[in-house]
Amino acid sequence: MAAAQARQTFTGLAGIALLGVFWGTVVAVAGVNALILCVSLIGCAFILYDFRIGVVLLILLMPLATSPLMPRAMLGITGLNPLNLLLLGTLGSCLLRGLSDGSLRGFLPRPLLWLFIVPILAAGALGAQHVGEIVPAFHAYNLLQFQDVAGYALEMVAKPMTMVIFALLVGAAVSRSGQPEKFLLPMLISICAAGLGVIAYVAQSDIALHQLAGSDSREFLSTLGMHANDQGRLYAFAYALLLFTWAEAKEPALKMALVASMALMVTALVLTFSRGAFGAFLLVNLLFLFWRRSVKTLILFGLTASIALFALPTAVYDRLATGDGEGLDAISAGRIDWLWLPLLPEVMRSPVYGSGLGSILWSQPMRVGGGANVVLTTHPHNAYLQALLDMGALGLLMLCAYFAHVCWKFWKLGADPALDPAMRGFFQGAAAGLLGFLAASFTDGSLVPRPEQALLWLAIGMMYGQLNKRLAR
Repeated sequence: MAAAQARQTFTGLAGIALLGVFWGTVVAVAGVNALILCVSLIGCAFILYDFRIGVVLLILLMPLATSPLMPRAMLGITGLNPLNLLLLGTLGSCLLRGLSDGSLRGFLPRPLLWLFIVPILAAGALGAQHVGEIVPAFHAYNLLQFQDVAGYALEMVAKPMTMVIFALLVGAAVSRSGQPEKFLLPMLISICAAGLGVIAYVAQSDIALHQLAGSDSREFLSTLGMHANDQGRLYAFAYALLLFTWAEAKEPALKMALVASMALMVTALVLTFSRGAFGAFLLVNLLFLFWRRSVKTLILFGLTASIALFALPTAVYDRLATGDGEGLDAISAGRIDWLWLPLLPEVMRSPVYGSGLGSILWSQPMRVGGGANVVLTTHPHNAYLQALLDMGALGLLMLCAYFAHVCWKFWKLGADPALDPAMRGFFQGAAAGLLGFLAASFTDGSLVPRPEQALLWLAIGMMYGQLNKRLAR
């Protein structure tokens, strides 16, 4: 018996030593990416034990997915990065668990499948037929991340679907959790990390606020992985979640943490100088006042707003006044005359089902006047126009129907007395944040999942998890 135990111990130690030698050699040859790969694989081992560990890590990392600190490729393989490994490992563990206990039945909700996933996949299949027709200028100016059909499918279809998979995994984890409100903690940490990143970057750059607010500095924050407008929408949605959760939360420590996080989000939001995000922020606050109207709320918000308006730097007011007195096109930063009006006739080329995801890339206005009569851009800066071009009226209606369904479910869960108070506030904030997101989408953004929607899809996942728990009861 003793000899057998000694052999097992020796075998285990030898295995660990050989693994250490192997990864040491790989790190010496391939550099730090191999070390990151090693850590990711070790993390996947823990995830196989309980996929909810992976979900917590995904909640921490998803809002930071575009950060320059996050590797885009490892060992020279594009797409091989810690986030994708984590997502695949968590999905595999979740599916194995579901097959063993028979819980996969409600994993993919039908409204999500038929109203959202199917039109996007259909538009992706349609657009793949036009990759060879993409205007060469997009490749010449390195505006695209792909060159062929396979790259198109990866960038335009597979990458947006990762956000949907993230939501499904969150839903599966929440449905198996006795205290789903604990998932708010990693969300809070991730939100604060994202906001601190913007504040620290602006502080160390020594750029003046009036320069940052200028129209010629809109790409300044893109170094952090997202355009300023995209970051602004992310922080506006985060603020909505924090505000309504704070209003419902009962624990003093949690309320203090939420107040501090809100201050951080507002500061980061202001530094984006995104007028669309400012509008979403304003709408969220108005919804808060309307839904929770009381004398106490009005007084508190009135005092806070007065102090905030007085403390706002002049650069904010200058940014809000951009184009004032110069016409609607100047107010829209050239979107009306240089994008929307030239692209509108393109809708009639395929008004019912559209021309495929990213159809602006091979549209006639870009082919004839891209860079001259129309802005050479990969996005029409209007989520609804983009959906019309890519998926037609049918696709736009289906996506809008899906988001209306989600907003209604958010609102119903926000009024559910069976939920923890903090979770009720979370879903109320998700409903307000979704309405703010849809309003801001008139001037930018997309109805197809993008990185700045990480918190929206987190909320959708938590919604499905709670609905599955209710169904099980």
